[in-house]
Amino acid sequence: MKLKVKTLKLVAGRPVAILHKNTADKLGLNIDDRISLSKNNKKIISVLDIATGILKEDEIATSNEIVKALKLRENEFLDINLAPHPESTGLIYKKLRCQPLNEKEIKKIISDIVKNALTEPEIAYFVSAIYKCGMSMREIEYLTKAIASTGRKLKLKGKIADKHSIGGIPGNRTTPIVVPICASAGLIIPKTSSRAITSAAGTADVIEAIARVEFSVPEIYKIIKKTNACIVWGGSLGLAPADDKIIQIERLLNLDPESQLVASILAKKLSVGSKYILIDIPYGISSKVTTRREALELKNKFEKLAKNFKINLKCVLTDGSQPIGNGIGPVLEIHDVLAVLRQTPDRPLDLEKKSLELSALLLEMTGKAKKKRGMELAKKILQSGEAFKKFQEIIKAQHGSLSNGKLKLGSYCEEIKASRNGKIIGINSKKINFLAQILGCPADKSAGIYLYKHKNSKISKNEILLAFYAESEEKLKEALKLYKKIKPIEIK
Repeated sequence: MKLKVKTLKLVAGRPVAILHKNTADKLGLNIDDRISLSKNNKKIISVLDIATGILKEDEIATSNEIVKALKLRENEFLDINLAPHPESTGLIYKKLRCQPLNEKEIKKIISDIVKNALTEPEIAYFVSAIYKCGMSMREIEYLTKAIASTGRKLKLKGKIADKHSIGGIPGNRTTPIVVPICASAGLIIPKTSSRAITSAAGTADVIEAIARVEFSVPEIYKIIKKTNACIVWGGSLGLAPADDKIIQIERLLNLDPESQLVASILAKKLSVGSKYILIDIPYGISSKVTTRREALELKNKFEKLAKNFKINLKCVLTDGSQPIGNGIGPVLEIHDVLAVLRQTPDRPLDLEKKSLELSALLLEMTGKAKKKRGMELAKKILQSGEAFKKFQEIIKAQHGSLSNGKLKLGSYCEEIKASRNGKIIGINSKKINFLAQILGCPADKSAGIYLYKHKNSKISKNEILLAFYAESEEKLKEALKLYKKIKPIEIK
């Protein structure tokens, strides 16, 4: 059937087509069915939505993703057909039964994800299958290859290095400190960061509070040429498009399966050409990895796979027993980062210490510093102001600024005080992340939590423990109500 195109300037994050209800009924189509749209031998698979009122029966509305892919114009005609049921759905059901997948089968699933042949519920089943059944080392290797092979690749010269945290720890914003330190030393750091999956903010969410994070590949080359580095959102580059689609589903499910996490990280590093990679694996009772034994197992997986891909990779196990730094949420975390880079007296020393340790390891791995001399060089770059100057260069190259207007906190604030004297013996990271999300993180950049006290801090009655910031009174009230219920801070 041929239908007339009506463009709605709708950015859906995936190809979406909308039909009039009567037209859909005639074709026997339902919401979320897969349909094939074609024009001049170009074809795209889309998810279907149905509406009345905005369309005539001979029209089809398309999202911007379809408009760009098929180069559509208003009132052009499109051929529409029901898309065939993809073979990969059967492979997903196979994995749900905890049966191993071979290289060809995994590649087929990833290819169908990229082509939009799989719906969001079907991708959710794939994520759930990985979470439920896990993957063998061979399957993780196949998954890494498949994700990396379906996207574009950066081709850069020099010592290409990267540092990555597996995430989950509130406020653990070491990347915007490590990147300028190492870039100042001459390393090339094409940092393609993620948005939050299970935490209050990812590095991309944090940098987005002060600069652009979505760029084309040619723009990335220009930024790196100017500054030796970038801190951008990987999802805008098409370097690992299957991974970005999977992460969207993981965010909705609040799941981050270990096998997918390993493949995701390695695939993205392969896509930017990184040869020296430092992986931060925080572990603690309320983090993604709860025990040292689990952390060591994950470390072994990363390092074994890295050998197969001929990458110089090192994993470091770090303390994930509580949040790092004081701020949790995009703007609050930028405040912490700037305090460390500017070396202000009130800077969070735990964040500074960890950032320096990670920088030192990366400098030694790449030969920019001799063994056991990396800390000396990292401190020199940070304390001299070189790192802050480099960070300013990166932010400027990404069309950002450090103006106070961008660093305002949420208008609605509430301080929470200690009800008695005592000592903090635990801060639950998962609960803190959840509270920050209720406050509006990461979408509301000025929302979040400021921690005045950390684990092992002695406290007095009526002393401020933390402050909540929100952009609406309703979100603040909801978070305060939840705080009393889940009690994320344990006092003895």
